[in-house]
Amino acid sequence: MTAPLHGTSTDSDPVATADVAADVVKASVEGRSLRQIAWTRLKRDKLALAGGIVVVFLVLVAIFAPLIVSLLGHPPNEFHQEKIDPLFGTPKGSMGGISSDFLFGVEPSNGRDVFSRVVYGARISLLVAFLAAVVAVVLGTIFGIIAGYFGGWVDSVISRVMDMLLAFPQLLFIISLVSVLPNDLLGLTGSGVRIAILVSVIGFFGWPYVGRIVRGQTLSLREKEYIEAARSLGAGRRYILFRELLPNLVAPITVYATLMIPTNILTEAALSFLGAGVKPPTASWGQMLSKAVGTYEDDPMFMIIPGVAIFVTVLAFNLFGDGVRDALDPKGTR
Repeated sequence: MTAPLHGTSTDSDPVATADVAADVVKASVEGRSLRQIAWTRLKRDKLALAGGIVVVFLVLVAIFAPLIVSLLGHPPNEFHQEKIDPLFGTPKGSMGGISSDFLFGVEPSNGRDVFSRVVYGARISLLVAFLAAVVAVVLGTIFGIIAGYFGGWVDSVISRVMDMLLAFPQLLFIISLVSVLPNDLLGLTGSGVRIAILVSVIGFFGWPYVGRIVRGQTLSLREKEYIEAARSLGAGRRYILFRELLPNLVAPITVYATLMIPTNILTEAALSFLGAGVKPPTASWGQMLSKAVGTYEDDPMFMIIPGVAIFVTVLAFNLFGDGVRDALDPKGTR
């Protein structure tokens, strides 16, 4: 009789079966960090991912604008009068002079490359939007966390300042400020002065929005058990503010920052449209739209192209911002 084979199957080995079951249970209950959970949520949102891809693409376009223009376009301030009809001042050819040499056509009256100016305009819009958002987030976080944590008269003073700034006519202030500024300021000249002013003013008037969010979250967090435990262990105010409260405010601050950037892009475009943005000949999407007002009947493409650039950019940031908000919200369903 053949001796029975002692198989290696875990079905006949209780110890091996228990080990496998333990591994399965361990894998199923393995903890995930908040970053992993947020990334998993974000990956499920296809619109947010599409918006994020467009945002990354636009940032790369702004960074490598000189290289892109050297390969696909012409210098943004170079005139091409041969592309302009001398009688009507409009681009020769159809659709604003779009061709293999001029991918987006040329500007009326002077023949500058619209593609190059749109690419360089992305630099101005994104630079102002990002830097203004940084200023607003830094100021809003500092004042919001101080107001929420200390409360009392400190909270009252900061809250009244925020209310006053929220009621202030931001656009009118920037227009009046730009009209009296010198061309040279603190080592900056021309459009550099305008960019610095736009970043400072947009960021300064934007921090109350962040401050309100941070203040409200801080009011809720300061009563949590871990804050009381830190106080009972003798932790100082600085430690509690920056080591206990601030890390738990990163999520709402990040969400609001991503949603603030498209608003800043629209503000910069509006100010450039009104003549309070960067100085010509520096390229700006709002400035291009302002110039296109007088020629849109003869050359509609000159208005459509920068308008589409603003629309796509703002839409991409909004989609990505909404996705980040849903991913970081622990009560979200996506």
